[in-house]
Amino acid sequence: MVETAVLILVGPTGSGKTSLSVDIASALGAEIISADSRQIFRYMDIVTAKPDRDQLSKIPHHFIDIVNPDQPYDAGQYGLDARDRVRVLHEEGKPVLVVGGSGLYIKALVDGFFESSSRDDHFRVELRKRIDEVGAKAIHDELRAVDPVTADRLHPNDVKRIERALEVYHLTGRPVSSLREEPSIPLPWTPVFVGLQWSREVLYSRIERRVDEMLIAGAVEETKKLLRMGYNPDLVSMEGLGYREIADYVAGRTTYERMTELFKQRTRNYAKRQLTWFRKDLRIKWFNMREEHDGLMAEKIVEYWKERRADTGPP
Repeated sequence: MVETAVLILVGPTGSGKTSLSVDIASALGAEIISADSRQIFRYMDIVTAKPDRDQLSKIPHHFIDIVNPDQPYDAGQYGLDARDRVRVLHEEGKPVLVVGGSGLYIKALVDGFFESSSRDDHFRVELRKRIDEVGAKAIHDELRAVDPVTADRLHPNDVKRIERALEVYHLTGRPVSSLREEPSIPLPWTPVFVGLQWSREVLYSRIERRVDEMLIAGAVEETKKLLRMGYNPDLVSMEGLGYREIADYVAGRTTYERMTELFKQRTRNYAKRQLTWFRKDLRIKWFNMREEHDGLMAEKIVEYWKERRADTGPP
């Protein structure tokens, strides 16, 4: 039997998606497809808040630990890969629950964001030489000349994303911003969105508590291990929340207290950006969360899913 709908659980970091998703997947007999741009990386467990061993053993998870921290993997490639995985799971008769807070990954899966999964390594090498010669600001100005929309979105120091935008233009002759607006291949299933909503005060409190728990659990040691393995702090994977601050602390460039403060501040800011992104999507049905869910929220979401699934028609 091929399903005609897929449940997609979204929310900001610290909103409790992981634990709730295990309850929902258990009730549905579903497998989980992660839509988290940081949990794809191997060896990066604590700071990315990956599901723990018990959660992974209860429910099959996909798109966790699929690439090394220095391997490229973008939203466009995820969209293609995740669509294919949904197809395979549906052909096997398995329900799918998509879970994540990476808005671009979810957009790539549902709406399409397939600007190009191609690379031109020679172009990248030459571009980096020019960056060294003329500076990031000049390269940002080059991007503005061909794709002002993307240039406005990216900080001049966001070199990696500027590189990618210029590479896409080099490969396709078209700006990333226009490719993102292109209609994609229609989905063979209907997305059913649900979102987890907290009051800002409670969410920020949860985030700060979680950062403290990560540090107690060994976030500093995890970062040191990654550095010993040769993974540079300038990698896209290492620029994720927490690793940059901890790397600065390990290098002696900041204090433990300041590192902790910045880790919490950046995470709060990220949660705010996530909410801004998701609130623009009117397809999302928001569920108000309490401080500790006791299974009732999972039941409510499952009931909503069953109602919406029935609306999509017979498989």
